[in-house]
Amino acid sequence: MKLFYQEMLGFLLVIITSIIIIGSSTIHFATIQAYSQSYSRLEGYGTSIGKLALAKDNPRHELDAKFLKNLQVVMESEDLHLRIFNNKNRQVYPETTMNWALPKKLFKQLKNGKTIRIRNDHEDEQISSFSSKDAYTSVIVPWRSKGKLVGVIWIGSRVQNVEQMIVREKHNLVTALLSSLVIGGLISFALSYYISRKIKLLSSGTKKVAQGDFNVHLKHKDTDEIDDLARNFNIMVNALRESNDEIKAQEKRREQFMADAAHEMRTPLTTINGLLEGFEYDAIPEEAKPKSIALMHSETKRLIRLVNENLDYEKIRNNKISLIQSKFNATEILTNLLTQMKQKAIEKNDELILNCPSEVEVYADKDRFTQIMVNLVQNALQFTENGKIIISGKRIEHAAQFRVADTGIGMNKKQMKYIFKRFYKADPSRAKIGSGESGLGLSIVLSLIKQHGGKIDVDSQPGKGAQFTVTLYDKGYKEFIRN
Repeated sequence: MKLFYQEMLGFLLVIITSIIIIGSSTIHFATIQAYSQSYSRLEGYGTSIGKLALAKDNPRHELDAKFLKNLQVVMESEDLHLRIFNNKNRQVYPETTMNWALPKKLFKQLKNGKTIRIRNDHEDEQISSFSSKDAYTSVIVPWRSKGKLVGVIWIGSRVQNVEQMIVREKHNLVTALLSSLVIGGLISFALSYYISRKIKLLSSGTKKVAQGDFNVHLKHKDTDEIDDLARNFNIMVNALRESNDEIKAQEKRREQFMADAAHEMRTPLTTINGLLEGFEYDAIPEEAKPKSIALMHSETKRLIRLVNENLDYEKIRNNKISLIQSKFNATEILTNLLTQMKQKAIEKNDELILNCPSEVEVYADKDRFTQIMVNLVQNALQFTENGKIIISGKRIEHAAQFRVADTGIGMNKKQMKYIFKRFYKADPSRAKIGSGESGLGLSIVLSLIKQHGGKIDVDSQPGKGAQFTVTLYDKGYKEFIRN
């Protein structure tokens, strides 16, 4: 069964159940009230007639038969009937040849002054009906004088007359039930349609997302839980869209990396293969052999470096390396770094400048710190020609801060957003000439810095160079949780 019909049925069941409960209570109350009022009225008549029988001017406590006959005529207008018994339990009015008498058990209670109420003499086992045709609701009132029973009056009204009020209540209940069903059905339809429509929109949106459409947006007014669900759905879709875009960008960078890696590997492999063939067929002059062997060594190292960078990145990213952190002087590391990079800087006609005090204390893994700074300087050399690369370091509160600034080609905002992503190359065109980097250096830098609990910031503008700032905190002052 569809939700729309389930909701309508649920609303209607609630309405019907409520009406039945309220109606049953109302009918029960009306029944009690109707019989209570009837008992009070009948007892009032019985007591009033008893006062006439017990009047001082009536020492024998007998009522005139003609008076009773006339009284019966008057009472019949209200559909009331009466019978009178003497203190011997014999019916004295109306006169009859039948030996009518009340049950001994009831008569004994009447002698003790108790008034008897009978709801339906056809259903009450204590008394046989005074009529074989109609059921009566009646009371039996004793008349007592000086503590002794002088007579008893039975006065009754047809049950159907008493229950007219109950019948009216039942009719009113049926009318209310039908009216409530109609009105409740309309309200249920409106509410069910309102709720079902929202859920249908959610269902439709979910199907679109399942089919790969992440541009779905559900309108909502924040009025109920379904609107909350729609808002959360929109948040989820936005997150999925961003994730999907990132996956596509990552896949594109991966494809680019594979192309670059294949290109970079093909060049040294082609060189090595050509030289080996030259050695095999003795096509290389004797004086050129040392240079050829040196070239083969260089190209082999290039391949090993490319493979090692990938393996190193995977280990760092999956936290499979152990950092041995300690305090040491970073200036010594940076000084050695400049010596190692001097030849590369000369080849690019770049000037390497170290700008830091003689001692900058840092808390880090010495080898990994060296790897971080080497990668940052190599990156600066990669994109700077005929320029300057300034390496600086200093102490700040609870941390050591290092900066690598260059005057190279710089980056735009989009490039800065992805610069630390794996396989990303800020200048893909360099791959075509075989001088492009692998796209892993800065990813490795970011992973290592995070594992140290530090942070790295980048600032750059196209044509105005780039500046990378690394902050490594002292022991106990880590900013980042290991990722």
